Amino acid sequence: MQVHDPQVTEFIPFYRPTGNECALFETAYREGLPLLIKGPTGCGKTRFVTHMAARLGRPLHTVSCHDDLTAADLTGRYLLQGGETKWVDGPLTRAVREGGICYLDEVVEARKDVTVVLHPLTDDRRMLPLERTGELLKASHQFMLVVSYNPGYQNILKSLKPSTRQRFVSISFDFPPPAIEAQIIAAESGLPESQCITLATLAQRLRALKDIDLEEVVSTRLLIYCATLMKNGYEPYQAAEAALVEPLCDDPEVKQGLLELISATFGQP
Repeated sequence: MQVHDPQVTEFIPFYRPTGNECALFETAYREGLPLLIKGPTGCGKTRFVTHMAARLGRPLHTVSCHDDLTAADLTGRYLLQGGETKWVDGPLTRAVREGGICYLDEVVEARKDVTVVLHPLTDDRRMLPLERTGELLKASHQFMLVVSYNPGYQNILKSLKPSTRQRFVSISFDFPPPAIEAQIIAAESGLPESQCITLATLAQRLRALKDIDLEEVVSTRLLIYCATLMKNGYEPYQAAEAALVEPLCDDPEVKQGLLELISATFGQP
């Protein structure tokens, strides 16, 4: 769990908009609407939320959801401190109290009791009941709840109930067009944009492969890693093998198919 307070720094993380997502986020924040962001792994969902929190000047509490995440991990629990038992707020409770943004990344990975806790915060009540302390917290007008998930991983066991989804304003993310993706890669890695265009075009070809079985496609994040290696002197083929092929699969035949496309783009090492 991470807490970033942009009020103590002027740094705003780089983010390249591809549509009206920034304006929609600001409207949702201003009107107290919870926001759901859907999109594939590595397409910029977390960077977008980090950028917007800094842009709005609000503390950001990021929670990476997983199977063992419980409601108590979000709201808080009693802990032994200095020989005394004291209540310690969780990230969601801190955000509610101080008027921060709480971001639950890959919310469908969390246990079902987590979404139940969110329900009173996602309607006009904007309340957080703390049964252990007897408190009923009214969210600050500056509080915002943001959740995200990858629809590609949805199945009958890991999905948001329709009753939960309908509590959120939603934005669908995807990988940006090659020209914009090249700008992002260049800004993040420092590699000249002319070389980044080739990488972005390669990514489009890799994502379009229909006969190769991959659980995930090449993400913008991996392209930035590849560009970073290239900036540090690695040949494009070697950088692509290390950053685009090896992280995606272990199957020798699949890897060979990816390498052949990379070789056709950059040439052999």
